[in-house]
Amino acid sequence: MALSALVLAAFPRVPLADEASAIYRVYWAGLPAGDIKLTLRDDPAGYRDEIAIRTEGLPRLVTRFHGSAASGGKLVADHLPQPHYYDAHYDLRKSKNKRLSMRFVSRAGALVADRGPEDTSSKPPPAEGFRQNVLDPLSALTAIREALRRGKRGDFSVPVYDGSRRFDVKVRALPKQAGDPALHLELTLAPIAGFKGETSDDGDPDDAPRPVDLRLSDDARLMPLSMSVSLYYMPLVVQLTKWCGAGQPCDW
Repeated sequence: MALSALVLAAFPRVPLADEASAIYRVYWAGLPAGDIKLTLRDDPAGYRDEIAIRTEGLPRLVTRFHGSAASGGKLVADHLPQPHYYDAHYDLRKSKNKRLSMRFVSRAGALVADRGPEDTSSKPPPAEGFRQNVLDPLSALTAIREALRRGKRGDFSVPVYDGSRRFDVKVRALPKQAGDPALHLELTLAPIAGFKGETSDDGDPDDAPRPVDLRLSDDARLMPLSMSVSLYYMPLVVQLTKWCGAGQPCDW
């Protein structure tokens, strides 16, 4: 059995009543660019998140990208989640069967993101100080949802490390408008380390702060409804297209 399967088996799924799944359509520069499948599971003790992405149209022609990722860990009252693992598997036109693997280990009083044995990254990671007490990208979404569940509405920040790059997600919840079925968040991705080719295997990402507009369902699920961000100077828009029933296959 692959190591990733053993890790997933070690962290069993939480009750299906606390599972939310949805399908999203992706548009880039106004044209269809692909689909995203997102599943979030959580209960008072733990969480497990999964995402799958497939491209189409020009993005698929240029990048041949498709991939999936999973993360899981522990929810801690009044604190950031404590991730245990993050595993991603993806293909690009020039990079096949790439694996990003992180294990979060306690060391010297901090939770440190180390590369797992299945990781295929070739460049060295940032210094350990940049990998202490951070969250993977999926756990960051869990952290934002948990903060909102606790009633946090002021500005706050989430430290994120994606296996190559360290950045902060600065969150601002906008005032709720009467009759609006969504919560509106203004996010800013603030680069800290690993940008401009320092450690990334995937080129030289822009190191300027990047604004993101995120809308979440104003209910117990707090699932994303839409997201917009600039990518290569063109708008990338993600829109909810279908809710999936708990415990049922969430087909594309």
